[in-house]
Amino acid sequence: MKNILITGAASGIGKETALHFAKNGWNVIATVHFVHEKEYFNNIPNIKCYTLDVTSSESIDNAKREILKDFDTIDTIINNAGVGYRSFVELSDDHNIDNIVNVNWLGVVKVSRAFIPIFRKQKYGQFINISSIAGLVNLPLGSFYHSTKQAVESFSECMAYELLDFNISIATVQFGSAATNFQKNVTYSEHSNIKSYNNLMKKITDLLHKKTAKNVDLTPKIVQKLFSITENPTKNFKRYTIGFDANLMITLRRALGYRIFNFIIRKATL
Repeated sequence: MKNILITGAASGIGKETALHFAKNGWNVIATVHFVHEKEYFNNIPNIKCYTLDVTSSESIDNAKREILKDFDTIDTIINNAGVGYRSFVELSDDHNIDNIVNVNWLGVVKVSRAFIPIFRKQKYGQFINISSIAGLVNLPLGSFYHSTKQAVESFSECMAYELLDFNISIATVQFGSAATNFQKNVTYSEHSNIKSYNNLMKKITDLLHKKTAKNVDLTPKIVQKLFSITENPTKNFKRYTIGFDANLMITLRRALGYRIFNFIIRKATL
């Protein structure tokens, strides 16, 4: 049986992916942030839980030691852990900026750094880094979330060059707003007395919640695609875009060019 490690496995895409892989014959190393979240996988065959805070190198190293006691090899790592922060630049605060950077980008960096030696020793391995359509296309109020996802894209592509000689595959996956609790858990900037800011926050939030509600079939598509990628790893770096919204946005951006695409985004959101 193959072994897969999934960060942020306690909810959303991470949890659904863990359950799907376990059901289809993989051993799942499900990492969760809080100890009590291990209960979510009680009595589920092929899933073993470990606490791992992707923002802490110490936590990652401790989890790594425990994981390697139980598993001789790791075939795939999905860097899935992520958070959202919707804020105007002016109203942003250091704590939330640090948090989203530490989780969404540096978390991918630190987990990858910790497990590369394992993959090199094995002479094979695969990293799948969950990005977002936000990593390729920019929208209002996404300054921090989009920046971290673009950082994941650049980091992954650069890392792929470094690891090519070691039979280590790197891929990123982009999609839009899936019907999970992610949007409900997004952190927002504080309410402002600036009317323009308040109106834009409401408009963008309503738009994203509406999109999320419509994308009821997106989560299964993402999970199925992740399974397909792990079953057929590619030697060279590759980006995978999933879902109608994400593919449409990328196609329009490429076909129309920045100026016209930017005009459409302004008309749709401002």
